[in-house]
Amino acid sequence: MCISKDAKVAVVMGSDSDLSVMKNCIKVLKDFEIDYEVMVCSAHRTPDKAAAFATNAHNNGIDVIIAAAGKAAHLAGVLAAHTPVPVIGVPIKSSTMDGLDSLLSTVQMPSGIPVATVAIDGAENAALLAVQILSIAYHELRHKMIDYKKSLAEKVEKKNIELQNKLSEI
Repeated sequence: MCISKDAKVAVVMGSDSDLSVMKNCIKVLKDFEIDYEVMVCSAHRTPDKAAAFATNAHNNGIDVIIAAAGKAAHLAGVLAAHTPVPVIGVPIKSSTMDGLDSLLSTVQMPSGIPVATVAIDGAENAALLAVQILSIAYHELRHKMIDYKKSLAEKVEKKNIELQNKLSEI
């Protein structure tokens, strides 16, 4: 069961090879009980499909688009150019420049076409950012995010206690 029948995220990958990174994004969306759809769509090989998808995203109930691509990494920018929906770009590490090319292509957008960009292979953070964006309209997600961040703090505190115990044995 999804937390809201209305909240929906599209996860768009430039290639099916991006799934190995984007599975972390999908897992977070599942954990937060957010409805999502996943597709492969290339900014260069299927530009008409990319434009049509982005143009119709808001009419199809998509609230946030997460776009992952490597190398030239134009997917997020192309989608953002055609939609009023927030777009989060995930630059995928490629053999070329260790993903720096993807990062720069995703983050360097012209004025008026914003793409929120996460770290190279930052699929988990992309999903968490989508949750935070959605929490503006879907307040139950804000409570889940508060609980999530509390659990992160608890994990760090537990590690600190373990470290302190190890240090006392030195």
